[in-house]
Amino acid sequence: MGRVGWILVCALICICGFGMGDGMAAQKQELIIFHADSLTAPFKEVTAAFNSKYPNALVKLEAAGSRESASKISSRGRPCDVLGCDDYGAIAGLTPRHADFNIGFATHELAIAFRDKSQQAKVITSRNWPDILLRNDVHFGRLAYSDLCGLRTALVFQLAEKYYKTPSLASKLSEKDGTRFVRSNEAALLALLESGQIDYAFLYGSAIEQHNLKLLRLPQQINLGSLNQAEYYKQAKTNVGGPRLGKTTVVRGEPIVCSVTIPNNSPNPELAEAWVGFLLSTGGRDILKKCGQSSLSPAPTDGYSKLPEHLKPFCSRIGLR
Repeated sequence: MGRVGWILVCALICICGFGMGDGMAAQKQELIIFHADSLTAPFKEVTAAFNSKYPNALVKLEAAGSRESASKISSRGRPCDVLGCDDYGAIAGLTPRHADFNIGFATHELAIAFRDKSQQAKVITSRNWPDILLRNDVHFGRLAYSDLCGLRTALVFQLAEKYYKTPSLASKLSEKDGTRFVRSNEAALLALLESGQIDYAFLYGSAIEQHNLKLLRLPQQINLGSLNQAEYYKQAKTNVGGPRLGKTTVVRGEPIVCSVTIPNNSPNPELAEAWVGFLLSTGGRDILKKCGQSSLSPAPTDGYSKLPEHLKPFCSRIGLR
């Protein structure tokens, strides 16, 4: 199909409500969405915009970790219309039994949050931040390695050691202040930063922007936010506890890709198609940008042939696995 053809298809999708018939749009219908905690802000905004067109859609958003959200479907058999994760592998693990496709719609990146009053705030850069953070008069926080963002922070430390060619940098950063400023969730870590107990914090760039904090971007070779750096990221690895006691799993660095699917047990797949279609549309991409995330367009998709026809114009046949 030529460029003009794609434009016409997209226009028809918008006019027809992403595949929803007029009768369906007029009925009260429930839409169940499980999503990663880090997608809370954009998914709320996407839903608000979606409801302005379909006010009778009763959207129920339920946030948790990506793997936990996926397990609600695979292990607990809970019905779900849309699953959104900040871990592409979480949905990949559901295919083909629980989901037919995996659409990568955006990327995350790790960055450093700080305030105007943070120590060395005026001089810190993407080049000297390791030296700044290791100063005795500077304190920084991170999430526990049991949290996915915290685990990715450990990988960032390893990549920084390689990128800056500084032996033992990863261990020095991990051990700075011991566990004094390690927290189990984003809200607790932000509280430390906003109260001035720490000067800096490692978080997703989108979270930093959403909280109107100052943001220091890290080089692409470090921040896990670039698809072009996938091979470089593989140099970093860490062990995490496996499903059985005493077993560990090796996790390697990879680009952070947020993805979405419509599970096979969706009670309302037609409405789910409409919501996902809006997420992938220009309006959805604008919301992602507002929330500090970089959208992927066309969206790389595994299982393209099994996509609903209304979603294919937004997606690429080339996936990430």
